[in-house]
Parts: sequence; C-alpha cells; structure tokens
Amino acid sequence: MRTGRKEGRTEGRTAGRTAGRTKRRAGQERPARTGRPGRGVWAGLGAAALALTSVAAVQPAGHAPDPASSATSRPSAWSLKATGTDARFRGLAAVSRSTAWVAGSKGTVLRTTDGGASWRNVSPPVAPGESALEFRDVEAFDGRRAVVLAIGEGEASRVFRTTDGGATWTESFRNTDPRAFYDCMTFFDRRHGLAMSDPVDGKYRILSTADGGRSWKVLPDKGMPAALEGETAFAASGQCLVSSGPRDVWLATGGAARARVLHSADRGLTWTATDSPVPAGDPARGVFGVAFRDRTHGIAVGGDYRAGEQSPRAAALSRDGGRTWAAAARPVPAYRSGVAWLPHTRRTALAVGPTGTDLTTDGGRTWRTVDTGSYDTVDCARDLGCWAAGEKGRVARLEPGQPG
Repeated sequence: MRTGRKEGRTEGRTAGRTAGRTKRRAGQERPARTGRPGRGVWAGLGAAALALTSVAAVQPAGHAPDPASSATSRPSAWSLKATGTDARFRGLAAVSRSTAWVAGSKGTVLRTTDGGASWRNVSPPVAPGESALEFRDVEAFDGRRAVVLAIGEGEASRVFRTTDGGATWTESFRNTDPRAFYDCMTFFDRRHGLAMSDPVDGKYRILSTADGGRSWKVLPDKGMPAALEGETAFAASGQCLVSSGPRDVWLATGGAARARVLHSADRGLTWTATDSPVPAGDPARGVFGVAFRDRTHGIAVGGDYRAGEQSPRAAALSRDGGRTWAAAARPVPAYRSGVAWLPHTRRTALAVGPTGTDLTTDGGRTWRTVDTGSYDTVDCARDLGCWAAGEKGRVARLEPGQPG
C-alpha cells in the first residue's frame, strides 16, 4: 500500500494513497513509547528460551518445551539497542542473536553483528538529484548477503542486493510501471524469492527471482484472483507477503470490504483467496502481517492503523494453510502490524504494534500484552534471536530471563 498507506505502504499502500491509504506511513507517526514488560507473562517465555537454547541442538523442534511453563524466573524483556538514528524501521531480518539487518525511512539500512552493541550504516547510496528511498523490507541470508525493497509509486519501487555486508549494493530491479507499487518481499531459500505490488489492471502483481535477487521477472497473472474494489496490501512491517517451506507463500490484504489472505502453493503462479475475520471496510483497515510456522499453521494480525481508532478482532489463526481462518478468542487489544513465531515451539508467537507487544502461548487463540513499547515489526532467528524494530530508530532484542 502506498506509503502512508503503505504504512505501512506507507502504512499499507493504503496509506499511501489516501490517508488511509496513507498506508500507514501511517496516518500519523506516533510518539515512541518505552513501556514496561508484564513480568509474569514474560517469565515463562524467558525460561523457555533458555531451555530451548540448550535443547534445540539435540531435540527436534516439535519436542522443544513450551513457554509459560516455568513458575519462577527473571522475566525476558525487550532490550533497546542504540542505533544512532531516528529513522523508522519497518523492514527487519533476524539472522541470529548477534546479527540483524533493519531497513527504513530516509533510505536507511543498518546492520549489527555484535548483538546490537554497535550498528553500521550500510545504506545504498543515493544518486545525485534523487530523494532518499523508503525501505520497507529486507531479507538477509547471513551477515554479508541481503536484499532490500524500497516502496513507492513508479520508479520509487526498487530492489537492491549486497554480498559484502552492505559495503556495495547492486540495483537489481527498478519498477517502470507508474501503476505498480511494491509492498513486500519474501524468500523461500537463498535463490528463490518473490515481491508483490498492489493491484495493476485489477490483480496483484508478483515479481520473481531464481538467482538470489540478481534478476527479477514479472509472473503471469492468469492464476491470480481479481482484487476487490479498493483492495491493497500494507507495507507496514515487511510481512504482507510471507513464505514457509520451498513453495508456499501467503499475501495479506486490506482496504476493501473484506480483508483476505491469498495463498499459493507453487511459488506464486496460482493463488486462492480466503476471507479473514479481521475487519476491513476502510482504506486503513485489514490484515497487516501474517506468519506461518509451517505450511499449515498461521497467524494474521492487523486492525486500523489510525491512532485512536479501535481495532476489534484484530487477530486470526489458521490450521489448514490459510484455507480457512478463525477469529482469535481473545485477540490482540489494538492494531498490530508485525507477528513472528518463537522458533522451536508449536504454540508461541509475538505480535507488535505502536502500542505494545502481545504474546500467545496457544497458537494464536488468545493473546496477552506483555510490553507497551512501540514497534512496527518483529522477527526471530532459529537460535532464538528475536528482534523488534519501529519508529524513532527503535530496535530491540529479546533478552532471555534467568531461572529463579
């Protein structure tokens, strides 16, 4: 969605385009909130994280202990890391507890390899006479290789690739269609990935790479269902297009009469669309982010990104790969733009937004607020390196608690 809209698009694209579409870029930038973690809720997560750190190496993911099972421990909590910038970060790639990439406003891309103790500005250079780009998504394969997506109408939508930790960048795609507005990007593996644009000629446009982002091509749209009137995606967290496994990918929408989640099982060639219970009916409402821990179990979050607006039923879950969605019994309490599963667990995930972080320990059926700090996106690496990022340069890492 267009910035603003693409809140994310700027909030979503929606943002971008109308103020609602403003897409979030949001309708308005909300003041950063420091927030205090809910100690009781975080405690179980922290104990589980410690247990998983030692158990994951010797046990399959499905056998890892479930969080929220420890009675006494020093609680886990987000630990803010000084980034030295006031850019708003909606793109985040957690490589590990030590390495992460963030991408955001003012053409800013940062990388840390020491757990956030220091950050290197590795932003792609701006050509003479050009304005700074709006980066909304980053996919990183390690500390040296990453792909970033800039959003906007026409040539503002671009893709850059680095193989040397951001020392140099290659522009591998520049949108030349003024009707297209790219929002999100995802990779199935180190070679195969997709990016998506808001509807062009009535259908979402899908861009594909098979060489790690070196080159891109627009896929045929014969297998893409028609978009609803006013439908768009939200570039709010880099999670409006997500994948799981070698071929499955999901696309989250909003802005129309119904908020939908589209699914493809063949890397974007053919798609099916399913209504979600997350309210829409306005350019500022819909599903902003989705996460699948495998090709079957997924969570969707969203709401109304405008400050002060209510966001009822802003979370949903699927247990059949997105063919059907059920509303959360106790949803997140407010608009949430980002969501991520905690690695090596079957039921635990985090959702973030401008007013806080929520935790589920039952696969998305119920949520509890555990922190009130402002974040736009969240991502976790397999070594339990969970990171969150958002406005005013805010980046935090989840620090595991200690057994009591």
